[in-house]
Amino acid sequence: MDHAPVTVPLQTGIKVIDALIPVGRGQRELILGDRQTGKTAIAIDTILNQRGRNVLCVYCAIGQRASAVAKAVATLREKGAMDYTVLVVTEGNDPPGLAYIAPYAATSIAEHFMEVGRDVLIVYDDLTHHARAYRELSLLLRRPPGREAFPGDIFYIHSRLLERATHLRRERGGGSLTALPIIETEAQNISAYIPTNLISITDGQIYLSPSLFELGVLPAVDVGKSVSRVGGKAQLAAYRAVAGDLKLAYAQFEELETFARFGARIDEDTKKTIEHGQRIRSCLKQPEFSPVSVPAQIAVLLALTAKLFSDVPLGQMTDAEQAVRKAVMKIPEEVRQRLDTADKMRDEDRETIIEIARKAIARFQPMPEPGEKS
Repeated sequence: MDHAPVTVPLQTGIKVIDALIPVGRGQRELILGDRQTGKTAIAIDTILNQRGRNVLCVYCAIGQRASAVAKAVATLREKGAMDYTVLVVTEGNDPPGLAYIAPYAATSIAEHFMEVGRDVLIVYDDLTHHARAYRELSLLLRRPPGREAFPGDIFYIHSRLLERATHLRRERGGGSLTALPIIETEAQNISAYIPTNLISITDGQIYLSPSLFELGVLPAVDVGKSVSRVGGKAQLAAYRAVAGDLKLAYAQFEELETFARFGARIDEDTKKTIEHGQRIRSCLKQPEFSPVSVPAQIAVLLALTAKLFSDVPLGQMTDAEQAVRKAVMKIPEEVRQRLDTADKMRDEDRETIIEIARKAIARFQPMPEPGEKS
């Protein structure tokens, strides 16, 4: 009765997430993948991007190695994120009771701020350690082990934790609590007991693929297996105008890419789809700890959907994309402000941005051969 629909986006600053798997304030979005695929990096990036957005962040480290926690804290401190971040930490050598209680303590802190009308983001890193700590406690208490030796009420303890994330009605202060639980899979098995439990409790998942990670596609988000069941409703209108075509083009590319690997003969249309898909993938790559602003993301996505990158050699895609992002400063101030609001993108705004992007990309396109028509 106290909950309101999720209508405001939580910008992560990560292009692939904001465009294709958007997260809204008050949503629960699971981040899952094998170890060392960049799960924590996505959560830290999201915290860094909340600077100046009036979102308070709570980072809860559950049973992590002390060195991993120290690294995360050092990054947050270096980037100035500690001004709006609360840390709740249990390390790997702490007793299981502490690891079990840590996420509840962190959520209580987050709920306090939500109740006074603030927007809060909470990261649980990670619930695999939490489930193991609870299993250890349960076995010591002689509770009967169930599936995969986890006690029967493991689903209940996680749902009780995550269902506290919500967007409150205006009468209750209008605060929100957005949860980003992290879970570690083993050998890409997302149908194991704990991952399936959490997928069914949350409003979508961001799946990180080790094969994409090995190929150097970072962040290694598998767009096919990732989904947001709410974010599209909360996504800024400017994204909705460009993201739909992009997701379809990317999905077609991933399907065709497998065939192309076998060296099969492919027709001209298929070749164009694959080349366009390669440019989408290249544009969605992003280094760690470098969030991208909304206008810069929209400019890159518009350039992609208008196929302005088609003639740019793959090796120069990173430079071409950087050039488009720098050219965003030439977009008139009122247009940039409109992109950051829920207003629908105007046709003249679209034309302005595409023209600026076209000029920025022009120097990366190959010069026509002498005698060829340009």
